[in-house]
Amino acid sequence: MDIIDIRILRGPNYWSNYRKKLIHMRLDLGNSAETSSNEIPGFPERLEKFMPSLNSHRCSEQDEGGFFHRVRTGTLLGHVIEHVALELQSLAGMECGFGRTRSANGKGCYHVVFDYEIEKAGIYAAKAAVRIIESLRDDLPYDLESDLIELNKIAFRESLGPSTSAIIKEAQKKDIPFRRLDNRSLIMLGHGINQKKIRATIFSTTSSIAVETVSDKELTRKLLSDQCIPFPKGVVLEGEDELISAIEEIGFSVVIKPNNGNHGRGITTCVNSYKDVIEAFRIAKTVSDEVIIEKHIEGSDYRFLLINYKLVAVSKRLPAMVKGDGISSIQKLIDNVNLDPHRGLHHEKILTRITVDENTMNILKRKNLTVNSILPEGQVLNLKYTANISSGGTAADVTAIVHPHNVALAERIARLIELNICGLDIIAKDITIPIDENTGALLEINASPGLRMHLSPSEGVRRNVASPIIEMLFPDNADGRIPIVAVTGTNGKTTVTRLIAYIARAVEYVVGFTTTDGIYIDGKIIGRGDCSGPESAGVILRDSKVDFAVLECARGGILRAGLGFDKCSVSIVTNVTSDHLGLKDIETIEDLAHVKSVVPKSTIDNGYAILNADDDLVYNMKEDLDCNVGLFSVDADNERIREHCSKGGLAAITENNCFVICKGNSKIKIAEITEVPLTFSGASECNIKNVLPSILASYVNNISPQQITQCLKTFIPSPEFTPGRMNLFRFKKFKVLLDYAHNEGAYLELKKYMDHISAIVKVGVISVPGDRRDGDLRKLGFYAGQIFNEIIIKHDIVRTKNNQQITDLLTEGIREANEGVKTRVISNESNAVKYALENAKEDSFIFVCANDVTNVIQQVTEALKIENEAGKIHSLNEIPSVNEILSDNGMFSDNEIQLAMSKKANSYLADNSSYWVDVSRRIE
Repeated sequence: MDIIDIRILRGPNYWSNYRKKLIHMRLDLGNSAETSSNEIPGFPERLEKFMPSLNSHRCSEQDEGGFFHRVRTGTLLGHVIEHVALELQSLAGMECGFGRTRSANGKGCYHVVFDYEIEKAGIYAAKAAVRIIESLRDDLPYDLESDLIELNKIAFRESLGPSTSAIIKEAQKKDIPFRRLDNRSLIMLGHGINQKKIRATIFSTTSSIAVETVSDKELTRKLLSDQCIPFPKGVVLEGEDELISAIEEIGFSVVIKPNNGNHGRGITTCVNSYKDVIEAFRIAKTVSDEVIIEKHIEGSDYRFLLINYKLVAVSKRLPAMVKGDGISSIQKLIDNVNLDPHRGLHHEKILTRITVDENTMNILKRKNLTVNSILPEGQVLNLKYTANISSGGTAADVTAIVHPHNVALAERIARLIELNICGLDIIAKDITIPIDENTGALLEINASPGLRMHLSPSEGVRRNVASPIIEMLFPDNADGRIPIVAVTGTNGKTTVTRLIAYIARAVEYVVGFTTTDGIYIDGKIIGRGDCSGPESAGVILRDSKVDFAVLECARGGILRAGLGFDKCSVSIVTNVTSDHLGLKDIETIEDLAHVKSVVPKSTIDNGYAILNADDDLVYNMKEDLDCNVGLFSVDADNERIREHCSKGGLAAITENNCFVICKGNSKIKIAEITEVPLTFSGASECNIKNVLPSILASYVNNISPQQITQCLKTFIPSPEFTPGRMNLFRFKKFKVLLDYAHNEGAYLELKKYMDHISAIVKVGVISVPGDRRDGDLRKLGFYAGQIFNEIIIKHDIVRTKNNQQITDLLTEGIREANEGVKTRVISNESNAVKYALENAKEDSFIFVCANDVTNVIQQVTEALKIENEAGKIHSLNEIPSVNEILSDNGMFSDNEIQLAMSKKANSYLADNSSYWVDVSRRIE
């Protein structure tokens, strides 16, 4: 058995939109691929003996015999591996229950998919499950205990603490998205501008000055004592030589503690002799350079929890303790207490196991005891000086009995110190009566209070203290989300993404968007490359400036890691045509449609999935959706549109040469097609199709039709707005069109456009990625042979095929379409483009299928500058009109259009050397 690869899915994915955290393991079972579990002698019996808890698993709702019944009657080993991986995590305290096993296209290969709580644990469980099944198949011994120990270690290192977990669970109830930012407790709640960060119970809204202040106990004492808050009398010392004068001033009994410390570390209470004072002082010095000596106050230990300056819970805390039985040693009594299943090693359970530490040994020494001493029956021994839950203490909820005076006192303290969350450690004889200098005192303030004692007290009412935290961070039931438009499909994704982002930015959103050429925030590129995957989406959603996201979601990212978000407000599927088939077990166009359907399935219930009604595969996706559906079509008479709108549905169509929004029976004209530069005067049918979903996505995001119209008229197909997508460069004697066309659908749209072009020679500089199927390469060669008179074949990324194989397959297709096409091979893209430009004939039209879009744009632009280095300057009366530009076979420059639409321009650089329109300088 060989593991081919393991992928971690963190968002909605091909296998499940609802189970977002999945391990996807591709497994080659080799000779065991078709072997059923009941065909291996003794295997079912060995598995049952090895892991009896597996029997609780159910393979389906109809499966009543338990998992071992399934194993005895026969199931594939890949299926058994899935269940073992799940059970390993469960045995280590991580609840996991979802799994799928499906055959892959490779002989003997399977997809094994199962959920996880912790990524590293899921990966470990996947590998361990394979090892286990191999050992049981071959009747070899296996050490399960070592796997469980390792999984427990991973869980300890990687699990979130109880406070963080409680906050996340409460956020999930409110449908607030979250993302873990490290392997500890730094969490982002919400998206973009609405995000809040938390680390345990310190929040991004918490005052850092206040946190620093309360970490200095003496400064806190001074500030609050000046405000009449009762504190024990005390002083701060640095050296042992100050101890005697301090004790003379305060008097016994005293508490000695570090000035900067937490979790009860270094604290000694009830110190009543100079000898013990010196010892306690030295213990405190190991934690902090400065040591506080303060008067010991009699009373019980209470934790007051305040959130948003309001008291929400109070616990009475008891230190870790044992009660003698007259027989057992102190160590044995501790061991018995630790048998409580509610006690964990650290924070993973509601209580913590008691450990014998220096604190405990010091207490025993002062009482002339050891861990081997036997306590008389009924005698209670406190094992810690403080009552921290983290050191084995317990807590009882007493919120209901707190005197109103004490409530007001606690809330005043929080306001004075300016902490929106804090835990006050108060000692008092009785909290049912007002606390003053005679009945109690504030001991210290915790800026990151633990929630365990309130969420799951040993006694009393459980308080959902996570709820007021979420209400503070996200008031009025806000969900922390920003508008997310997710765009997928085979072709048109990038153009649609850019157009929607342009429209949203024009109405003053701070837009973040991702495409196959980069990551953009507020009009600036911050990352280059293919950024259509979940990692790039995460970059956008983590930026605290962004209040509107448009995310291109490509097939590769969905299959590799799922979506980079849990839900979107609007989804778009442009089309599904043949592309990337035969890769990653996506063999058919129906398989590809299933991948793309992940995006609309992630749409929130009150959001919109915008689907292509002219594409059967896309249109049929609506059957699996719970959200609103918007349709678009270039055919005003499309029956699907008519039926949809007759039921009050929303659609975008082209009608009478106009873009139109249909809302039920009403219609809103947006713009004439020829008024929209992106359509190339109506010659670019693919861009007409791209405009339609962009209009709908903008409209359902409450952008007015008038604003949409204005933006459509000023969005120019240029290297700035649409790099590598229908970028037209006008040289003096020829024209160059640069596009990213790389699949059948794109070539079909290209052919429709090129049919409108009048040119003596049409030259194609083409390439196809080497991971496409043989038939796909021949087909693209065939289309190229139909479109062009001359073809230059270049080579881009070599994957499964070498350059010669790619050339041969493309040439076969070209020759099938047209034997007379002149063909030349220039492998390097820059050299191929250079050759095409230098050998361009007068009145020719050159199409470049660009792979490295940025470099090709730069190369062509530089050639244009060289041609026009004379730099002729036209006066305003030489600027062509909009109608003249748009009538030029759809071929125009963005500079010309901008200037033609403006009567305020005072100069015009006519050399066409720059195609970048500075948005900040655009004249409205």
